[in-house]
Amino acid sequence: MEKKNWKRRIFDIIQIGNQEDLPSRAFDIFLVTVILLNILTLLLETFEELAAWQGLFTVAEAITVGVFCVEYLLRIWTAEYLYPGVSRGKAVVKFLCSYDGVIDLLTILPFFFLSGFVVFRMLRVVRIFHLFRINTQYDSFNVIRSVLYEKRNQLASSVFIVLILVLASSLFLYSAEHEAQPEAFQNALSGIWWSVSTLLTVGYGDIYPVTALGRAMAIVITFLGVGMVAIPTGIISAGFVEQYSKLQQSAPELTGGLTAITLGVDSAWIGKTVRQIEEEYKLDIVLVRRKGKVSAAKQNYALREGDEVAYL
Repeated sequence: MEKKNWKRRIFDIIQIGNQEDLPSRAFDIFLVTVILLNILTLLLETFEELAAWQGLFTVAEAITVGVFCVEYLLRIWTAEYLYPGVSRGKAVVKFLCSYDGVIDLLTILPFFFLSGFVVFRMLRVVRIFHLFRINTQYDSFNVIRSVLYEKRNQLASSVFIVLILVLASSLFLYSAEHEAQPEAFQNALSGIWWSVSTLLTVGYGDIYPVTALGRAMAIVITFLGVGMVAIPTGIISAGFVEQYSKLQQSAPELTGGLTAITLGVDSAWIGKTVRQIEEEYKLDIVLVRRKGKVSAAKQNYALREGDEVAYL
């Protein structure tokens, strides 16, 4: 196999795979295992009772970080396939500055240089969530990002209201409690800690009103806090419902404007990958529908009998 084909194959394997590509799927499982082992080692190192095993933990940490380094270098090496529309140099820069590239780097550096930032290794957990698909077209982070982006104005407004309520309640409590508790409520901003702990939780008990007026205000503020916290929660929940409704409604229409065929038992495309068909027939496969589920056509996706294929 030519070097270029090997490079492309490695890219297909290290990317998030699908059920059709066994090596890619095996790599996903292997990577999840390594991430979990790395995090487990990080946690076990904090137990003084396991000090005798410190040498083993160090070896396990070095091996897992070594795997991360190899994966990171492979992703840099194959970046041109991740961003096919630009030159190799620009593709590498785009990967290094991308979300996955920054996360990968932050989880590797603490082992070599930034020991005080070892907690960054927990960011590797984010990579695991990319492997769990909600459906074949959208993963969980895509849905969450879409919801937060579409509801950004409403969320910003609700956060602004919460901040105003925090400042107002702090000022109210200062007016009611300053004379009775000058050490706890020294100025108009000293009650912010109490306001936040009351509005967002049930309070911590270290600062609390003792006057009748202060307690009456605290009751009102507590009820308002329950409503204020529920606002962004409701906005996000409604966004998720809208997003999934859009996905369900748009799935049957995804092939609009494209040429679509259903692969019969005698189709020459059965068993071939998307990349092989595109190269052989000089066309661009966009979508594949299998058992009612629509997915973007990945280059290593092997077609089966009964698949509906949409192409340009």
